[in-house]
Amino acid sequence: MVNTEIPQHYTASPSSFSGTPLLTINHDATIDLDSSTAFEGPEKLLEVWFSASPRSLPASTAPEGLKNVPSQIWKDMLNLVNCKVLSVVESEHVDAYLLSESSMFVFPHKLILKTCGTTTLLSGLPRILEIAAVVSGFPHLVANPISGRATAATPYRVFYSRKNFLFPDRQRGPHRSWRDEVKTLDRLFLGGSAYMIGKMNGEHWYLYLTEPNTILTPPATPERTGTETKLLQLPCPEEATNGINDRLDDGQDETLELLMTDLDEESSKQFYLDHASAVAEGQYYQQAAKAREDAHQHLGEINNHHLSSMSIHDKVFKEMKRNTNPDALDIFSNTSSENGEYSSDEEDMFPSELTTEGHALGTVVSESSGLANVYPTSKYPDARIDAYLFTPCGFSANGVIPAPTGPKATNYFTVHVTPEPHCSYASFETNVPSHQTGRETAEVIEQVVSIFKPGRFSVTLFETKPSLAHIMSCNGDNEGDAIRLGHMKAAAKKSVRMENIRGYRRVDRIVHDLDGYELVFRYYERFDWEGGAPRLGEVVF
Repeated sequence: MVNTEIPQHYTASPSSFSGTPLLTINHDATIDLDSSTAFEGPEKLLEVWFSASPRSLPASTAPEGLKNVPSQIWKDMLNLVNCKVLSVVESEHVDAYLLSESSMFVFPHKLILKTCGTTTLLSGLPRILEIAAVVSGFPHLVANPISGRATAATPYRVFYSRKNFLFPDRQRGPHRSWRDEVKTLDRLFLGGSAYMIGKMNGEHWYLYLTEPNTILTPPATPERTGTETKLLQLPCPEEATNGINDRLDDGQDETLELLMTDLDEESSKQFYLDHASAVAEGQYYQQAAKAREDAHQHLGEINNHHLSSMSIHDKVFKEMKRNTNPDALDIFSNTSSENGEYSSDEEDMFPSELTTEGHALGTVVSESSGLANVYPTSKYPDARIDAYLFTPCGFSANGVIPAPTGPKATNYFTVHVTPEPHCSYASFETNVPSHQTGRETAEVIEQVVSIFKPGRFSVTLFETKPSLAHIMSCNGDNEGDAIRLGHMKAAAKKSVRMENIRGYRRVDRIVHDLDGYELVFRYYERFDWEGGAPRLGEVVF
């Protein structure tokens, strides 16, 4: 069920009927918000799983798991991370938090937190473990004041990753170096593995993950040797699936992440407030002209009382909403006149919400840039996009994508853009399964890349694969071989298509077998790119 309770200081969208994601906006958090502090585009990304799927929550857990946690508790946790909640889209399977620095997604069984700038993401991790234990009731270790151990839920699995920073000297807390981040994670978890994927003297990506059924680190282990970061610099051979733990019991888990730098300056203009406001103004006055023309043509049929109670201004605003994603533009209902507040003398007044930073212009940008069409409402009728445009530039959006057919499930996508030329960066992440879209993964990549036209970008693709236990449980060797062969053929077909992203050459490709997953890292450069070597920022050696 959709949670229709409105948190304090929030304004709810009127689109709150059952089955539709509910949008709430924290207006207090948007006061004096300026994107100029979010200089570091590349995000820190944390996934904490407390069970393998929503259907396998432990008996001690609240029925909705982490979704049972009140939003105020999450907001207090995010204070430790140094970011604020701008708005929340609540749905049956996931709550999507749009943050002042990126995004957070709360499922019953896992939490995904992605933050950019100088946020201190890992500083919030102990509190996340405590919330999962105390509020959601996940199995946990109780606090021990003598040893200094806090109450902490035992995760099923933990993933932490990020691209190399552009400005590592400006990071704070545990994020001043990858070494410090690994030490911070090792203090919490036993048996974690740390990797650097890519070129030491080029674009690279860091990953830390734990094995399934993670074990918390005992508190008194000051002499323990830290996890060594493994360097994966050359393509690894694609191997048959063996030695893999049981597959996640909710089927295919697939996460695609694009990290784009050196954005095309012309394409980047659409993520500046002045440009977006000009686009909105043009659309607005086009609709105004059309509304007047329609009024004149049907003058004899229009009720005079209705004309006096609804101005052209109101009609145009309503028409702008209808001509774009109606759910995504519910935000206008929080700011526009619905009861004829404008007189006929104010018909040509351009709405102030389309001249200032916020959700209204964020929605305009998501539509005009083409981001709203990556998962269009024609195919995903219940999809909802929550977008925000910053001053003087910068853009963030969360998409909540309920599956149109098949088993009930809700996926997400998230986009974040830093368009300034000296540090331009954009990211796109989604867990919408490729089989659900009816398109190949490469097609989704090409659509997103065409919006930003980056000089270079990297792609990471995490996918679960058939486990040895699953293959061995099949009826006879032939069936197990068929499953293995089918997986290998599908992977090979996808790999061939991913080698040919229109307008780009693939520079690096690294395949790695992880416990239960296959990770493929690729790095691309545009054919006509003349920008020189990558801006490393963070040097490994």
